[in-house]
Amino acid sequence: MTTEDQPPPPVRQLRLVVETDDYDAALTFYRDVLGLVEREVVTGEGDARITILEAGRATLELSNPAQVRYIDRVEADGQPSAKIRVAFEVDDAEAATRGLVEAGGTLIAEPRETPWRSLNSRLNGPAGLQITLFQELDQPAD
Repeated sequence: MTTEDQPPPPVRQLRLVVETDDYDAALTFYRDVLGLVEREVVTGEGDARITILEAGRATLELSNPAQVRYIDRVEADGQPSAKIRVAFEVDDAEAATRGLVEAGGTLIAEPRETPWRSLNSRLNGPAGLQITLFQELDQPAD
């Protein structure tokens, strides 16, 4: 069966909706420093604002507690992760981590190579989001 023969998936987009008290700081951090692409801005009455930022392909990663503890040991010296953590794949984890720290992110763990061959760092970012930045070290051949 080819991809043309398959019906479209029932879910077309994953959108993470985050409330932030400091909208401008969060927008600067995620759009201007991390580099998420602004796709839509909507304003409403009473200074209501929404900015939709595109983050490439979206996936939902489900992990059991044993796996989360393992990831926490590898990625952050055992510091427990938040119940929801947002992971962004970047081309240069070290540079991206430095940029986000300079923009106000709080470093939890410096970039480090993982057993699954990625370079991962962990930060706390605006809007109460815990972030993992990861750089794949084994890129597939084109």
